[in-house]
Amino acid sequence: VQLQASGGGSVQAGGSLRLSCAASGSRFTFTSMGWYRQAPDKQRDLVASITSDGSTFYDDSVKGRFTVSRDNAKNTLYLQMNSLKPEDTGVYYCEAQAISTSTFRQYAYWGQGTQVTVSS
Repeated sequence: VQLQASGGGSVQAGGSLRLSCAASGSRFTFTSMGWYRQAPDKQRDLVASITSDGSTFYDDSVKGRFTVSRDNAKNTLYLQMNSLKPEDTGVYYCEAQAISTSTFRQYAYWGQGTQVTVSS
């Protein structure tokens, strides 16, 4: 399984960015997928997640500003980020829970991270 994240960049406060994460792995079913953020010198925290049936979770800091979605046919995860704030700055990682269709074991996979920088 590979996760390829893209869409990061530098924007001014109030701007928008859209992150994408494409998951590949023909022998796996992807269940929950999520976005984590790691600010400099801080731990990696969950920002938003979505299950295969569309149930979502948002950290309080991004509620009303970020929208997580996924295209199950393409195994692609998205994060639409609006009204960005300087405190949203960090490296954003996508994570996917995958179940092997042959062994039914569950695994967690991470993307390589994409930098988001919001200036005031």
